[in-house]
Amino acid sequence: MKVKTILVSQPEPSGDVKSPYEELANKQKVKIDFRPFIHVEGVDATEFRKDKINIPDFSAIIFTSKNSIDYFFNMCDEIRYEVPIDLKYFCVSEAIAFYLQKYVVFRKRKIYFGKLTFQDLIPTLKKHKTEKFLLPTSDILKPDVPTLLDSIKINYTRAILYRTVCSDLSDLEDVKYDMLVFFSPLGIKSLFENFPDFVQGETRIAAFGATTHKAIAEAGLRLDIPAPTPEFPSMTMALEDYIKNANKRTS
Repeated sequence: MKVKTILVSQPEPSGDVKSPYEELANKQKVKIDFRPFIHVEGVDATEFRKDKINIPDFSAIIFTSKNSIDYFFNMCDEIRYEVPIDLKYFCVSEAIAFYLQKYVVFRKRKIYFGKLTFQDLIPTLKKHKTEKFLLPTSDILKPDVPTLLDSIKINYTRAILYRTVCSDLSDLEDVKYDMLVFFSPLGIKSLFENFPDFVQGETRIAAFGATTHKAIAEAGLRLDIPAPTPEFPSMTMALEDYIKNANKRTS
């Protein structure tokens, strides 16, 4: 069957630069819709207090994402804690560090950042072993983060300030797509939480990443377009190749 309609389980790309999905849609004459299958929700102050974490006890904060920044400062507002000017911030990347400007006067704060990965931040953290670190995170955290922190024996506490949950997709119940595109195992969980009787049939499924591929197999679904591969390192490249061949065969 031809591929005419695609649902991507992520928010629609924003910004002034033309997205590769827009280029794909125009080039292959297909309709691409975007709909997040998952979203994050903040933990409220009542739930946070159950963990008996006292934010004023910490002298430094480790941020792994922009979400972790948003929900940390949201929680500070909710518990009416005025963040001190001498608090130190350690960010995984420069982009995350610059995002702090949304909440603090950048030039007046002690801010450190790595190049891109959490591993890059470790040498800097080792130089500040006397600090007491708070690690604001989602309920889902890459296992290498606590492993790396434990390996350098710093004093840190993880605080779960937001959770990743399945979105309500009930309005899509009668909408059919030729292809579904996934980027995380939680996307697959959301699919079946919203549509427990989902049968794949002729619907093509594309997925990015080994853990997503595994989740698809465990759910008993057929993976039609895997990415990344040596030939197609991006999702849109893999989609374009598949659509081009599938639509040519059925034309």
